[in-house]
Amino acid sequence: MNSAAGYTRVAITLHWLIALAIFANLALGSLMTEMAISPQKLRLYSYHKWLGVSVFVLALARIAWRLTHPSPALPLGLRPWERMAASVSHALLYALTLAVPLSGWLFSSAKGFQTVWFGVLPIPDLLAKDALLADFLVAVHGNLNGLMVLVVTAHVAAALKHHFLARDPVLARMLPLVRRGG
Repeated sequence: MNSAAGYTRVAITLHWLIALAIFANLALGSLMTEMAISPQKLRLYSYHKWLGVSVFVLALARIAWRLTHPSPALPLGLRPWERMAASVSHALLYALTLAVPLSGWLFSSAKGFQTVWFGVLPIPDLLAKDALLADFLVAVHGNLNGLMVLVVTAHVAAALKHHFLARDPVLARMLPLVRRGG
C-alpha cells in the first residue's frame, strides 16, 4: 500500500480492536468499582482483567507492526506544533496501551489475585502479595486511566477537527471502509 493512501488493513484492524477494548474496559472499570462485593462484581473484574491482557497483547502486536510498517506521512499543510502534538499523542497512546494493563496486572498481583486469561490461561503474578504496594498500584492504575481518557479525548478531537474543519485525509486513512489507492 502507498503510505500516502493510508494505514495498512492490519494497522487499521489493530487500531480499532484496541480502541473498542479500551472503551469497553474503561466503562467496565467504572461500573465494577461502584458495585458492592458480589459474584457479579468478581465476574466483571475477571472480564476487565481479560480485556486488559487483550489490550496489552494487541498493543504489542500494533507496536511490532508499526516498527515494520511506517505510518503514512502527515498532510503537508500541518503546522509544526500540530506535527509535534501528533507525535507526542501517538507516543503517549502506545505507552499507555502498555502501561495501563501492566499497572493493573501489577496491582492484581500485589493484591494476591492471579489473572487467568479467558478463564483458561493463568498469567503469572509479577509481584508477591503486598497490601501497601497494592494500594499504591491501585492509585497508579487509576491515574494512568485518567491520563488515557485525556489523551484519547484529545486524539478523537484532533481526528474530528481534521475531518470536519481542516477537511484533510488524516481521519479517513484510519477508517476501515474507505477505499484506498495505491
